[in-house]
Amino acid sequence: MQKPQRLYYLIKLQYLGFRFHGWQKQPDVPTVEKMVKRTLRFVLDHPNFKVLAAGRTDARVSVNETFIELFLDGDALDLNTFLDEFNLNLPSDIRALDVKETTANFNVIQNHKEKEYIYLFSHGEKFHPFCASLMVYMKSELDIPLMQKAARLFEGTHNVWSYTYKPTDTTDTIRTISSCYIEENNLFTANFFPEKSFVFRVTGMGFKRHQVRLMMGALFDLGMHKISLEQFKETLDGSKKIHLSHIAPASGLMLYKMEFKN
Repeated sequence: MQKPQRLYYLIKLQYLGFRFHGWQKQPDVPTVEKMVKRTLRFVLDHPNFKVLAAGRTDARVSVNETFIELFLDGDALDLNTFLDEFNLNLPSDIRALDVKETTANFNVIQNHKEKEYIYLFSHGEKFHPFCASLMVYMKSELDIPLMQKAARLFEGTHNVWSYTYKPTDTTDTIRTISSCYIEENNLFTANFFPEKSFVFRVTGMGFKRHQVRLMMGALFDLGMHKISLEQFKETLDGSKKIHLSHIAPASGLMLYKMEFKN
């Protein structure tokens, strides 16, 4: 019997992470991978496929743009109809944006890619409960200008030991951040959003687990004047090995954009 041909597809995906326990399939809890695979099996009407994600997200983290690679054994997809049928059967908090054919030479994990993460937050008057799936409310007043000044210090190449979750002696902690800043949020709006909210935006080629949330936690501590700017600067020197414990809540974090680099 002839072995079925293997076909390769790249699917662009977005999802609201608030009700999911992250991307990776786990028993007894809803995950994005579980929902995607269940839907693919229904749409394809067979289990002869596997899926590889460009990266994994933690529980409650949302994604505006990411990619998954579909390895399909058997008949080719009808690209004129697949996207509509896939979206029709996905849950309402997951959407496929695009699908295209790729080759065996492409690897969605190993290919170099630039990522932009954002973190939405507000302070002052407590926001409408509907905001909670996308934004974090800080009870304390924040010194936004000081946080904006500090955010720029993340730009460049640093030893991010202090912003690495449980590093070991062999962990590679050198990372380069091309852009990092805080601005008023105009990316996402709704009539129930607070009158003023903020977004932390950071772009780079590779991030460690919890790195962005640890960065945001340090900025929150600075904004609440729990640490000084000089203390904050010391965390950027990985040789000092300062242990940071403030991991900002996951619900404010979003993988906003991903771009493959040759």
